[in-house]
Parts: sequence; structure tokens; C-alpha cells
Amino acid sequence: MNNGSGLRVVLWLSGCDHKCKGCQNPQTWDANSGILFDAKAKEELFRELDKDYISGLTLTGGDPLHPSNLDGVLDIVTEFNKRYRITQDMVSNENDNHNMLNGNVNKIRLLCPNKTIWIYSGFTWEQIFSPEKCYKQIDELVLEDNNWATLKMRYDNSNFMKRAKIIGLSDIFVDGCYIDSQRNIQLRYRGSENQRVIDVQESLRQNKIVLYCD
Repeated sequence: MNNGSGLRVVLWLSGCDHKCKGCQNPQTWDANSGILFDAKAKEELFRELDKDYISGLTLTGGDPLHPSNLDGVLDIVTEFNKRYRITQDMVSNENDNHNMLNGNVNKIRLLCPNKTIWIYSGFTWEQIFSPEKCYKQIDELVLEDNNWATLKMRYDNSNFMKRAKIIGLSDIFVDGCYIDSQRNIQLRYRGSENQRVIDVQESLRQNKIVLYCD
């Protein structure tokens, strides 16, 4: 309940290069620590998310945006959006597990359609979405390969783009490293005063950072 609004399913991911002084989960810094997130674990995750009293999913760690986590996290948030946020066709299809007429998953989705994704990361909004960062990444790739088709494929699959896609599919982004000297236990949903609780979708619509709460 401290990892976002409402009662949430929380997944802690291993792997973090920020290594903040005073971190409450230093055991998650090592990308090889913890339990393997396999198909069975993913099934359990979504089984819990399907419950109508669950407000949504929180991804924290470690850092969900660590390079070792990007592919898996992108898969999870994509699946989350497909299950809970995309309107389903009212056509019976036994091969489509996301069709609203097949199984309890989509019935639960209709009862509780406003599940949200919260992401905690040591990366900042500016590091993920700033034009300067974007251009720098493109320039680095251009230096290596001036074939546009290959360049676009490599750029779309870069860590930078994966982070942007993950945050773009989310609702709330708590950004920035924990700074021990700025610790404040009176803050909502974060530990130090530099961190921001950002309303992702509203920020993208307005093209500026919009806070979910102060």
C-alpha cells in the first residue's frame, strides 16, 4: 500500500547501477540476485492482478529500467495494457485469451477497468524523454551505421527507446535516485525530496512534467 495508490501487486526487480546511499533494498543491486521470473511467475502475477480489489501493478527494485530488465518489463506492461485497457471485440474466439467472451480475465477487466501501472526508477524523466538525449543516441548510431533501415531498427531496439516505451505505457512514474541527505518520511509515495511522482499520460499530453501529487 506504500508503493502507489490503493492495494497493489508489487514486483521487485533485480539490477540497479545507481546504488544509492541508504537504499532500502541493496540486495537487489545485483542483476543475478533473486528468483527467476519465468512463465509460472508471470501467470501468478496476472492472476493476482485480475482480482477486482487490486488497483494495479507497481514495478520497483532494484530498477525496472536497468538494461537487464527492459525486455521483460516491456513485455509485462504491454501485456497489462492488452488485458486491462484495450477494448475487446465482442466476437467469440476460443484461441484469443484476451477476448471478452472467453474466460474470467476479461470479465474482471470489465468490472475494474481502471487498473494502473506505477514505476519506480533511479532514472529521471529528462534522461528518458529529453530531445538532447534522443539526438545524442541517434548521432552515436549514425557514426556506426548510415544505413537508415538498419539504423531505425537498432534505434527502436535501443535501451533508450525501450525505456521511453515502458514509461509511455505506464500511468505514474516516480523518478530519480534516492538521496539520503534529502530523506523525508512525510512525503507521499517516495523517500527523498528530489524524487517526483509524475502523472505520465498528462505529462505526455501537455509536453511538460505534471505531478500526480506534491
